[in-house]
Amino acid sequence: MKNAISIDLEDWYCANNVTRVVKRENWAKCESRVGESTRRILDLLDKHNTRATFFVLGWVAERQPELVQEVNQRGHEIAVHGYQHLLLTEITPAEFERDLVKALETLKICGVTQGVIGFRAPSFTIVEKTRWALKILEKYEIKYDSSVFPVGFHPDYGFSSAPLIPYKITGRLYEFPLSCLEVAGVRLPFSGGGYFRLLPYAYTKYCIKKCNAEGRAVVFYLHPWELDPQQPRVKLPWLNRFRHYYNLAKTEERLESLLQDFQFTTVREVLAL
Repeated sequence: MKNAISIDLEDWYCANNVTRVVKRENWAKCESRVGESTRRILDLLDKHNTRATFFVLGWVAERQPELVQEVNQRGHEIAVHGYQHLLLTEITPAEFERDLVKALETLKICGVTQGVIGFRAPSFTIVEKTRWALKILEKYEIKYDSSVFPVGFHPDYGFSSAPLIPYKITGRLYEFPLSCLEVAGVRLPFSGGGYFRLLPYAYTKYCIKKCNAEGRAVVFYLHPWELDPQQPRVKLPWLNRFRHYYNLAKTEERLESLLQDFQFTTVREVLAL
């Protein structure tokens, strides 16, 4: 079974754990490391003859258009991750629409030759109280979202009543929820990011195998900064520090194993859009 693999293309200082300390107005002063780590991902994808979906942050695309062009030219899907990595739970509909429009315009200026039809909200913040964002996505001809995390325990995101399989979240918009395995009524997240780094690789492998055996494709996600153990370290509360920095040195090896063990392609292809 072909699963979907996605990369949230953003730099280390854009991550929600870090923006609590490194404010957006200071991003331009930070060392950019996204180019090197993204190209390492691209090389691994090429090695395993795999195409991925890259949810590109507009702020990064504006400053590194050649990186977005390279992702595009190497055959991957370009989707949108907003412009400033704003959490939908902290902004108004009007602010979200302005941010989305600026991100889409930036991708067009970068020379993206494909129609951008996919969206992922920063920190998965399509939740019950931000359903208003779906109509805005439809307005700009987005055909699918991959932001809903169907769990109820996380403090920043979660949509506990959401289905576990891709579904129509509105009349014109598909949702490919982040993958979870349900065991005895408990939903276990495993689909990438911190879950991939913090927990043993065997856990991810087991969960994907079980979902595929149930006839369900999964969506996996990762950030370029997760392959960069040499990134600058900033002072964070201990939990955020653990979530952001733990096992960075192991991510690339684990990604290689993942690409060997399973077949992946773009979100767009799995959804047949």
